[in-house]
Amino acid sequence: MNITRLFIHGLESSSQGTKGIFFSERYPDMIIEDYKGSLEERMEKLNEILSDKTDLILVGSSFGGLMAAMYACDNEDKVKKLILLAPALDLEEFKPYLKKKIDIPVIIYHGRNDDVVPVAPVQKIAGEVFTDITYNIVNDDHPLRETFTSFGWDELLK
Repeated sequence: MNITRLFIHGLESSSQGTKGIFFSERYPDMIIEDYKGSLEERMEKLNEILSDKTDLILVGSSFGGLMAAMYACDNEDKVKKLILLAPALDLEEFKPYLKKKIDIPVIIYHGRNDDVVPVAPVQKIAGEVFTDITYNIVNDDHPLRETFTSFGWDELLK
């Protein structure tokens, strides 16, 4: 089995943000691209990158978490695992997916003090859509500055 790992940065970040650099230094085979423009443009690029790939482990941060979740909802058979970091599932764009039931492992880390993406509504939405979910609320803020590097990435990315 040839696992493909991919990181999707947040709305105002890039492949050169803290998380992108962390992953590129530790996991050189991980796909880390820049996504710009509208959600539709970003999703087109993501779909293009992943068009010929399966056994995906997607890591998405904030808006990138929304993108990863949407991709998984549309391509459940290709996704092995989702790791979402403060995913923006409370945005209007995720509403069409609320009736879905996705049965792949989903691990979420969300900062208790997140003032960008609210924990409670996202936790509720994630619990409705994803049937195999581990929701971790950590003592941190939206970017997960204090805890991100401690999440046991070697194990998570297996």
